[in-house]
Amino acid sequence: MPLVVDALLVILFCAIGRRSHDEAVLTGLLRTLWPFALGLAIGWAVAVAAASRMFGDAGRDARFDGTALWPTGILVWLGTLCGGMLLRVISGQGTALSFILVAAAVLALFLLGWRAAFSALN
Repeated sequence: MPLVVDALLVILFCAIGRRSHDEAVLTGLLRTLWPFALGLAIGWAVAVAAASRMFGDAGRDARFDGTALWPTGILVWLGTLCGGMLLRVISGQGTALSFILVAAAVLALFLLGWRAAFSALN
């Protein structure tokens, strides 16, 4: 479920970005989305790998927590942001400093915010 929440929020981030620049949301969404979607997958892979490394043999008894702010949320956020930006550069899409800063802030709000709220409510 946390992966689905993250994926929906990354889609929302890309749709809002396209809309705020008066770009066609539906027709160009995939072009904007794919680098961040792959970055999200990278972030999740790193988070799962880090959890198994952190817990070692004890990890067999401990369950990976996709809702955790640390390390999962931070690693997912960094993977989505850095992976997305790197893939945008490779594919010739823009990565102006202002875009990187806005993306970092919005993705942090989305990917870390729901985890913080979830943690506070539980």
